[in-house]
Amino acid sequence: MNRSHDEVLEIIRREHLVAILRGLPMDRIDGVVRALIAGGVRVLEFTFDHDRENYLRENADKIRYVTEHYGDTVAVGCGTALSVHEVSAAHEAGAGLVISPDVNIEVIRRARELGMVSMPGALTPTEIVTAWNAGADIVKLFPAGELGVGYIKAVRGPLKHIPMSAVGGVKPDNVRDFLNAGVCGFGVGGPLVLADAVREGDYAAIEARAKAFTQAIAAWEAEK
Repeated sequence: MNRSHDEVLEIIRREHLVAILRGLPMDRIDGVVRALIAGGVRVLEFTFDHDRENYLRENADKIRYVTEHYGDTVAVGCGTALSVHEVSAAHEAGAGLVISPDVNIEVIRRARELGMVSMPGALTPTEIVTAWNAGADIVKLFPAGELGVGYIKAVRGPLKHIPMSAVGGVKPDNVRDFLNAGVCGFGVGGPLVLADAVREGDYAAIEARAKAFTQAIAAWEAEK
């Protein structure tokens, strides 16, 4: 069952952290998701891996499975959504969040039509404003690691009315810097969902990494 738009948006704003799960095998889903939950993560993004032949069905199956088994605990979304068809497939599978690397107005509008939270990726002020005017709930600054905190602060000067998140370059030791720059949160893939740990089934390592992020966020919250 899909969470409401407002509920998903409130969770994202409260938790600040979206775990990006790219290329996660089905036989590792339970272990990884349980580890992330134990570490305090409450928003999961399952990406469409376009280099795989059956990427649409595979990702929809993952979203459906996690929504059915863990949907009471986490908000589930799709990532790397490049088409309206992908948005619809994710919605049918139970996703409540659509994340993209680009500004595709049709994708943004379809997500909002379906009552999903829209988080497109943007780089320039023009792209950020275009995404916002098309109906984006949060604009994802990507790649944030390459842009740097200084760029984020500069962009947010004239555009601070637009909620922004950051993806790329976020680690536990710089969480405070990104949040102080004005983003409402961030997405984290490899530095959180450790590839070696997934491959080896070392879920304790993933839980520990999740705790490092969520504790850094909690420390920032306590200092506000």
